[in-house]
Amino acid sequence: MKAAELRDMSDEQLELTLQETATGYFRLRLQANTERLDAPSELRRHRRLIARIKTIQRQRLATK
Repeated sequence: MKAAELRDMSDEQLELTLQETATGYFRLRLQANTERLDAPSELRRHRRLIARIKTIQRQRLATK
């Protein structure tokens, strides 16, 4: 998901997306520790998406 798409979301949608992404990232980390991942790049994708969402949330807080 691109940053522009995230900026168009409401605060509630961002929070929900963050929770879903963090849960998915947690599951992937567990899977990576117990077995081989089919797509290890998914870990990086989830981690970066979480960072993007948190950055946008902080920017919104700073402008309020």
